[in-house]
Amino acid sequence: MSRVGKLPISIPDGVNVNINNRLVDVSGKLGNLAIQFPPEVKVTNEENSIKISPVNSDNKRDRAMWGLTRSLINNMVTGVSKGFEKKLEIVGVGYRAAVTDKFLTLNLGYSHDIKFEIPEGITIKAIKPTLLSISGYDKQKVGQVAAIIKQQRPPEPYKGKGIKYEGQHIRRKEGKKK
Repeated sequence: MSRVGKLPISIPDGVNVNINNRLVDVSGKLGNLAIQFPPEVKVTNEENSIKISPVNSDNKRDRAMWGLTRSLINNMVTGVSKGFEKKLEIVGVGYRAAVTDKFLTLNLGYSHDIKFEIPEGITIKAIKPTLLSISGYDKQKVGQVAAIIKQQRPPEPYKGKGIKYEGQHIRRKEGKKK
């Protein structure tokens, strides 16, 4: 059984944490995040760290919420202090991406270009025409935007064309034999 919840969350300089009733509000140089934690856990702010403990350690749901709440609050603290980033590679002849103002334009071999509106709190940079960097302070939002962009042309197993995460291995299939 994992004991992730036991680990205290250290608060770096420049990050403010407020705990009111069941609401944790974290603010830092990159932004503001808030979460309402479940009644099965107790969150306390002690010196330069946050401690989470279950209300009833014998209950399975309380222990599950303990680890989950610790992970969510840790991601919030990390996000407002350092931020999160995901990189996407575009593989294919003529496939490319460009960022203009608040739109991402994708040329992915369709008869039309795909225009994707960049949500607030997310920054997308085209490092190369075939390499995108998606960054922001909310881990869930960064991952969701990366997944939506990847869905526009998922990598196919025969030639490996499509959009994939940087470093992701695409399992290749053998084509037809004569």
